Amino acid sequence: MHRKRILVTGGAGFLGSHLCEKLLNKGNEVLCMDNYFTGSKDNVRHLLDNPYFELIRNDVTHPFFYEVDEIYNLACPASPIHYQYNPIKTVKTSVMGAINSLGLAKRVKAKVLQASTSEVYGDPKEHPQKETYWGHVNPFGPRACYDEGKRCAETLFLNYHQQNNVNIRIIRIFNTYGPRMHENDGRVVSNFIVQALKGEDITVYGEGNQTRSFCYVDDLLDGMMKLMDGPDDLDYPINIGNPKEFTILELAEKVIKMTGSKSKIVNNPLPKDDPMQRQPDISLAKEKLDWEPKISLEEGLEKTIAYFSDYLK
Repeated sequence: MHRKRILVTGGAGFLGSHLCEKLLNKGNEVLCMDNYFTGSKDNVRHLLDNPYFELIRNDVTHPFFYEVDEIYNLACPASPIHYQYNPIKTVKTSVMGAINSLGLAKRVKAKVLQASTSEVYGDPKEHPQKETYWGHVNPFGPRACYDEGKRCAETLFLNYHQQNNVNIRIIRIFNTYGPRMHENDGRVVSNFIVQALKGEDITVYGEGNQTRSFCYVDDLLDGMMKLMDGPDDLDYPINIGNPKEFTILELAEKVIKMTGSKSKIVNNPLPKDDPMQRQPDISLAKEKLDWEPKISLEEGLEKTIAYFSDYLK
């Protein structure tokens, strides 16, 4: 049996660790690279005994040289608390990480996938968001280091494909949640669950009318792997996310009910440039990859609540 050698940058993070696990389960050899800024060895500890798993400590902004068949470039802090902590580093991670991943793919003729984000749409004027929408991003705002870094990475991927014939994939990831999310990463699902389990006030920004679409991690990664294995002419971004839309207030109420918490909802001012709407149009993923999410918000929240209940013990 031919085992593909697959490099996952950011492989010890929330998405990366689940991806490493799925790739190993499919009989591949996996190189997991991380600098542990937001990732953790604990996320991949259960994989260390697998002879086809290799853990590498390296920062994606430094060049790396491995013989691989595929590269998933997931390295970059993805929550506002972490990417705003060191905005220059965030831009460098997106841009240099893309350049180094693409340079390796060019040398060894590997397929390479860029984990982009729905944040490239900014605070959208189009709803739901199609891949053809150019976005509404503030290049001088507090989120710009992430939004613009990811937009530049997409440009680099397309340019490497056009100029050097590199085999690329670009996935635009919408809100994803599940076990192994960082307890303090400031993302709404983990925030609400942790606050509810601790019996603390649940902080809703603004009136809670802003909407989000929540995709469970397993669904997201199935879409990502289908994109990597899909046709070779996919030289354009593809939205992967759950198109079912909920208000932040609805999510808060659902979490309180499902955890049986006595937490109260309190309202804080809206952060600057916080998008009011976020919902993917996934027609392209359905058409090109035969993909759509299968796990309901209730089912996904149940698994995530169970994880945090154990984690917080």
